Amino acid sequence: IPLEKTLDMLIASASPSLALKLSISKETGLRPVELVNLKVKDVDLENKLVYPATAKHGSARAVKITFSTLEMLKKHIHKRNLGNNDKLFTQSSKLYSQSYRNYRMRLSKKLEDPSIRTIRLYDFRHFFATKLYHETKDILFVKAQMGHRKISTTLRYTQLVEMGDDSFTVKIASNLEEFTQLLES
Repeated sequence: IPLEKTLDMLIASASPSLALKLSISKETGLRPVELVNLKVKDVDLENKLVYPATAKHGSARAVKITFSTLEMLKKHIHKRNLGNNDKLFTQSSKLYSQSYRNYRMRLSKKLEDPSIRTIRLYDFRHFFATKLYHETKDILFVKAQMGHRKISTTLRYTQLVEMGDDSFTVKIASNLEEFTQLLES
């Protein structure tokens, strides 16, 4: 999987619309088809949560986005005067993938860096899964956040790599047994 700084560079160099899509992909791990099918009503702007309609018969989920992505999203909604039932993006997942590949090729030539051509759109999803596992060490949580039905699918997405930071995730126990387990970890 690419490094976070590489993904951030791809996002920063993209057009505003593509940058928003890539940023959401990186932060939520949504499949391209889930991303392009998002509607305004699927985003909780107050709590920075995205509730995607799942693809591939996966599990329903809510995923957080950062403040910067939320701000880009608000600008996007306002600029296009989108209503609650409107889709956030008009492109199909096929066109989204194609526009990303075209952008990636142009950027690779411009920067004279052929390694950029190897970064697939799904690598943003792989990055999300790997980073989330690194932060939580909870493969079942990662499975839920990815919208997978089978743990074996999640294991394909999650790679054991050093992410280079010491961030952590806070969890809340709902009973004494969970509290004890969290305290021990």
